[in-house]
Amino acid sequence: MDTEQLSLTKKTLVGVQFLFVAFGATVLVPLLIGINPATALFTAGLGTFIFHFVTGGKVPIFLGSSFAFIAPIIAATQQWGLPGTLAGLTAVSLVYFVVSALVKWQGKRLLDRIFPPVVIGPVIILIGLSLSGSAVNMAKTNWILAFTSLIT
Repeated sequence: MDTEQLSLTKKTLVGVQFLFVAFGATVLVPLLIGINPATALFTAGLGTFIFHFVTGGKVPIFLGSSFAFIAPIIAATQQWGLPGTLAGLTAVSLVYFVVSALVKWQGKRLLDRIFPPVVIGPVIILIGLSLSGSAVNMAKTNWILAFTSLIT
């Protein structure tokens, strides 16, 4: 989707759509790994504002939690505790910044070479489908906790 051709109204609608898509994960993932959802919402919002500032608002997106990080976070917390896990997450964010700098330097052609558009959709679908069973099973046991955190 070429965001330069979208009107402000369409950008807002796409942004709101991303908000609804990511909100569930942003609340449920912290509950499943033992972090306060309010902290996750605050940091997701702060990260989103920083992202929009850096990109100049060209990409209508909400940055939220990812189910892909649940298993590594749980395993790392059991082995190294929360401080060690946060250090690992910080390292992941540094890798993200390095990759972002490479993309800024090389441009979109670097991403097209590494991740051709024909690959991106199927990969996202496979990730979502492979994680959906785990997400449903985890939500089954924590649905009351998730629901009460949303209404309080």
